[in-house]
Amino acid sequence: MSATNYVTRVFSSPLDIPANAWNHLLGREADPSPFMNHAYLAALHTSGCAQQSAGWQAQFVTLWQGAELQAACPMYLKNHSYGEYVFDWAWANAYAQHGLDYYPKALVAVPFTPVPGARLLAANPAARTALAQALIAHARAENLSSLHLLFAQPQDVAACEAAGMMLRHTVQFHWKNVAPTLPTAPATAWAVDACGSLPPEEVGLAGAELRPFQDFDHFLASLQQEKRKKIRQERRKVAEAGVVFRWSMGTAISAADWDFFYRCYERTYREHGNAPYLNRDFFHRMAQSIPEHWLLFIAERDGQAMASSLIGIDAQAGVAYGRYWGALERVDCLHFEACYYQPLAWCIAHGYNRFEGGAQGEHKMARALLPVKTTSAHWLAHPSFANAVERFLEREDQGIQQYLEHLAQRNPMKGMPALQTAPVSSTEA
Repeated sequence: MSATNYVTRVFSSPLDIPANAWNHLLGREADPSPFMNHAYLAALHTSGCAQQSAGWQAQFVTLWQGAELQAACPMYLKNHSYGEYVFDWAWANAYAQHGLDYYPKALVAVPFTPVPGARLLAANPAARTALAQALIAHARAENLSSLHLLFAQPQDVAACEAAGMMLRHTVQFHWKNVAPTLPTAPATAWAVDACGSLPPEEVGLAGAELRPFQDFDHFLASLQQEKRKKIRQERRKVAEAGVVFRWSMGTAISAADWDFFYRCYERTYREHGNAPYLNRDFFHRMAQSIPEHWLLFIAERDGQAMASSLIGIDAQAGVAYGRYWGALERVDCLHFEACYYQPLAWCIAHGYNRFEGGAQGEHKMARALLPVKTTSAHWLAHPSFANAVERFLEREDQGIQQYLEHLAQRNPMKGMPALQTAPVSSTEA
């Protein structure tokens, strides 16, 4: 299939796409999440975590000019909506009530990974636009009910909107390594963006000096007294329980530590009545192929490991991603220590710019992970359903904006005005 001067090729496995060509495009993106690395997607496939047997049928769409890869994205045909974190169960139910098939649908996303970032890898804006158009053309040709592109970067959102897709917003909570020194003059509201650094004009603190936190105590000093006191109490409970932490990174994570982490991770899923999305083989492949993107914290008591948290990291961008955790013993506030306080202290000590706490979770605000708006794009083939969903999204977006305004009144930072939550444009994440 050709679109203008591109040839479109669809692959049933990421292994059929040259890794160097894929990663070259990824490296050119504004927000190249490590979870879009070819090795990460390949490991999901080869481990069986994201294969047709699990409801993830790979159909990676690529655009070529001769032998040169010009654009690419990870697309899957789905017969369910698990592992996505942008929920469309109500849409599927509405289709079923009218005797229509919602599944299979097309999904452009990283399986089980609600991390915003590049989705439409492209050599240039024209290729990105062509890829968005090719995705819709492919969905039409395959008689699919719909196409969904999740947690996209602004450039992808703009290309999807230009192709006629509808936008949907959700809220996540991210921490930024920014210690503002308040000016003497009144400051404007603190605006929170989803991606990148925070120069003064983006933060909206007129005249404020922005610098990284010096240490965890410096970070605590930036919080309101109530929040600061609560965090200290929570950390004290863990310490008084005799729990200490150690961390290792990259190739320094031993096979035994990987095994222990997986015991914790699997047990946490089982305790909630679910099988884990990811198997041990997947994490074995992570340790072999991209170890530089992993940081592991292990909690010990009386010399015995008893809990762990695994953090994704991108050293070049200075970003850490809260991903997985589990515990073999119950200790009050251990989750907060393993998943927030240890990673934040590590980020401060190592000069990282941002820590993304993952999907949902208002409780993260009390720990200075502030709300950001994330964006997905959607196309539905059925005109009547497309119109109904468009009206629903308009109402939902109003609700999201009201929710953000509510959160804005709960700014945890000391001496700071309410968070600014102006509506996000179609080119913002």
